[in-house]
Amino acid sequence: QVQLVESGGGLAQAGGSLRLSCAASERTFSSNVMGWFRQAPGKEREFVAVIKWNSNPTYYTYYTGSVRGRFTISRDNAENTVYLQMNSLKPEDTAVYYCAARVRPARGSSSTYYTTIDEYDYWGQGTQVTVSS
Repeated sequence: QVQLVESGGGLAQAGGSLRLSCAASERTFSSNVMGWFRQAPGKEREFVAVIKWNSNPTYYTYYTGSVRGRFTISRDNAENTVYLQMNSLKPEDTAVYYCAARVRPARGSSSTYYTTIDEYDYWGQGTQVTVSS
């Protein structure tokens, strides 16, 4: 059973930065789509960012509008780790952040991005991000 382990959450001031990491427990983990979601108190889990890649590797990313230009998702191929660099943090970014991985076959075209919870097969335990004003 593959496990996704997140780290890097914590407390930041508005305008500050944090970097989240998500490492897969198995180096042979065969996923080429990983995403970040978040869940604020009393709200549903929502999509934040996704990265997908091919065998080159060429990476493709997509963000929800509220974080575009502030957050950057990336992947270290050698370490099989996905990162979420969060800059210009706002209090409304406060949430538990989850990474997720998709291993089922791709659907749609190369421009298809996976932005809903049901598109993913594995989830991490979550890491708390708190942004103070």
